[in-house]
Parts: sequence; C-alpha cells; structure tokens
Amino acid sequence: MTLLPLAILLLLRIQFVCSLLPGLNGDSITTLDVSDSPSSNNTRTLWDIIWSCAATLFACTWTAIHPNIPGMDEGKFTVLSRRLGMMMMALIAPELLITWATCQFLSACDAAKAFNDTFDAQLHQTRDDCPGTGESTATLLNEIPISDGRNSPHPSASQVAVCNFREWTITQGFFAWMGGFMLYYNGKPRVTLTPKELERFVHESSVEVPIIVDADIEDRSKGDALSKGIAVLQLAWFVLQLVARYVQNLPITLLEVDTLALAALTSIAYGFWWKKPKDVRRPHAVYWKATAPPPSNLAYGTVNAEFFAKNPGVLPLSYIYAILSLAALGPFNSPHAVHSRRVPSVGGYDQDSVSRRPIIVLLIGCFSAAVFGGIHCLGWNYLFRWHAEQILWRTASLAIVLASVSNFLLFGSILMTSGLNGLKETFKVSKRFIAFEFATSCIYSVARLTLAVLMLMSFRSLPPGTYDTVAWTRFIPHL
Repeated sequence: MTLLPLAILLLLRIQFVCSLLPGLNGDSITTLDVSDSPSSNNTRTLWDIIWSCAATLFACTWTAIHPNIPGMDEGKFTVLSRRLGMMMMALIAPELLITWATCQFLSACDAAKAFNDTFDAQLHQTRDDCPGTGESTATLLNEIPISDGRNSPHPSASQVAVCNFREWTITQGFFAWMGGFMLYYNGKPRVTLTPKELERFVHESSVEVPIIVDADIEDRSKGDALSKGIAVLQLAWFVLQLVARYVQNLPITLLEVDTLALAALTSIAYGFWWKKPKDVRRPHAVYWKATAPPPSNLAYGTVNAEFFAKNPGVLPLSYIYAILSLAALGPFNSPHAVHSRRVPSVGGYDQDSVSRRPIIVLLIGCFSAAVFGGIHCLGWNYLFRWHAEQILWRTASLAIVLASVSNFLLFGSILMTSGLNGLKETFKVSKRFIAFEFATSCIYSVARLTLAVLMLMSFRSLPPGTYDTVAWTRFIPHL
C-alpha cells in the first residue's frame, strides 16, 4: 500500500511532511512548516524525500516484474499497459506477486527435471551416433527413438540436433512456462505449448526437440547485469541511508518506512525470478511434422468453462480469475488469452507442481505478508499529531502480522491433512471456513487501508530534524 507515481507527484503540493522519532510519544507535537526548512548542503527537501522513495519503488518494481511472453499480434501499448498493471499490483498487493513468482519458480524447476529425466533414459541408446563425443554425452538430451537410425552410417538430422542439445536448466524451464514454445502447423502459429505437451510431442515424434540453450534465451531477454545492478544499488543506497539516519537518531518519514516494506517484498519476488528471462517478445517456433493435425484440446488453446458459467450465484470469473491465479488456486485461460495465443498474464505455472508443495507456497505468501506488517512496526514510536493515530498505526501493523500468521495456521493444517484438493473442497462446503477467511481478509484489507490513510495524514506536520541529512563524516572521517 503506497503512493503511485501520479500520487507522488501530487504530493508536491502538500505543505507539510512528517517524520519518525524513536522513543517519543504525546497527543500533539510542535510542527515545522516546509518553508521554514533551511536551504543548505546539510538539509534535504520534500522533493528529495519523494524522489528517493519514488526512484527506489520504480527500480524495484520495474526491474523485478518478469512478465510472460505476450501475444504475437499484441502491440506495444497493450504490452506496456499490462506491465504497468502488474507494477500497480506489486505496489498494492506485493504478497500475491511473491506467490506467483514462487509458483513459476517451482514449475520451472520441475519442468527442467522432468524433461531431462524423460530423455536421459534413452541417452545411452544413441551415444555412439554423436560424432566426436564419448562419455561427455552423459549431459546431452536424447531424441525420441528413430527407426533404423542406429544402422545408418550417418546420423539423421534429428540425431544431429539431439547431439547439439544440452539438458535443460531452470532458465529453459522458465522459458517454457512463460510461453516460450509456439506450435506451428502448416507454417502458421497454432497455440503455445506447455512443457508437458512439448515433452509428449517430442516423445511421439510429432515435433523436433527444440535446440535452444541459455545463451539463445539470454539473447532474447531484455534483462542484463547492468539493469539488475542499478536496481540493487538503488535499493542498497536507500537502505543504507535509512540505517544511517537511525544510527544518528534522525527522523524517518512514514513514506520511507512504507517504501522499505515494499522494496523488501519485491526483492523476494526478484530472487525467485532471477533466472527467468525478462521482456521476451517472441516465442521459439516448434513445427508440427506429423501427418495428422495437432490435437485441439491443448492447455492454452481452451478457455476455462468457468468463464461461460451462467450461475447467478457465482461471481463472474473474469473479475476474480487474476486474483485466484496469483493466489496459486489455479491458472485460468481467459478468452482474450486464448485468442491472443499466449500464456495468461498471471499464469504460466503448473498446478501439479503447486499441489505437491502447497505448504511452501502458503508459507512464503504468509511470511511475506508478515514481513510487510513487521516492517511497518518500525513506526511504532512515530510521533503522530494525535496519540489516537499512533494507536491506529500500531494496531494496523500488528493486525497484518496476526492475520498472516492465522491464515498460515488454518490453511496449513488443512493442507497437511487433506492436500490442495481438500482445501478447495473445504472452501466450497465449509461455512465456518469461508466466514473465517472473509473476516481475516477484511481485517487485513482494512489494516492496509488504515496504514495508507495514516501515512497520508502524517504529511500535515513534522518534527524538527526531518530535513537534516546524514553526517557521513561520522562514519567516514574527512569525507
């Protein structure tokens, strides 16, 4: 819950700013007008505070977001608007972003392992067909069996491709789940393949094994060490300044506390997506070579039946499917995604992989929410204008932590006994479970909204010292 870029610019009109003074309490405080702030090299301005927070948030969200591959016919405006929507989501509900990143990470690991294990059993059968290779071919993936291929004095084109194709890493796993392999039929794009479908078609000799290594994927990716380094340095510099201000007993604004919380959560998502290709615009072509046409019931070529449900008692899935997908309750194929021949914007993970590790996904999601509330507890002794505001801030921060812990305990107990399917069934039939989840969700939402309102209200006034800058000479003499 933080200020959006437009809202940040509007704050420039506000006359006062706020700060955090550890260890002080009271019903009211002495205020200092912004215009009274001295202009010198030892002070900072309102714009300096806002710009530092905005730059940190932008660097974290823009760099951390790793979207799936868009549709081949989608324009730049559509792609940009979708990315901005994800950034908004990262600012409003960063916990869901982390859950989504966790699901993709687990799915990418499973996809790479499954693809390697499937072809490793056949590797030794064609080892001699790879010219110039010996025991080192143990790291190569094998193609599907080719009739009379071993009796031919020259390896076939498929066998040559296999000899040059190395086993998948997590990067290829990410690339596959984000829509990296497009099936072509009669020279035209048909549908995006899931890793399981690609593995099955290769095994059935319907398509050639794709030859794409990490270097090829990195060449398609727009993320590089420089952009990642800039984001990390911006975040490190922001955190360093906050630590230095705390050491020197200088006030810290609530905007900086909120920015720190969001930066911490986006960093978690960034860690899970570290090996995921960034801003890839075109998938790798996989051509159908079988005589029969490809099946029509492929995963990303079929719209979920829930989108056509006419039950008036059910909320339209088109409004909530994104939240359900982010919460790891299953990826949903919307009509727009199927029409664009792409992976859903917030999909791109294997539900089976999530089902095998539901506790991990739940733990990471609830832990992230608890971290968000815990960081806001750094404003425990913030000198609000009124004591009631301070009580509200403390209550809201603790409510976020407690709601996250209670959800983990409840969901975790059901998952350990019944699994993910049991959790879904419980959600459908148990009124007590639904009531508890609705109550905790309301408490969590109200607490987040309360923090945002109090953060905005705190800009009415500030104690002296907010604009004082860190005296770095105390840490580095003669600087």
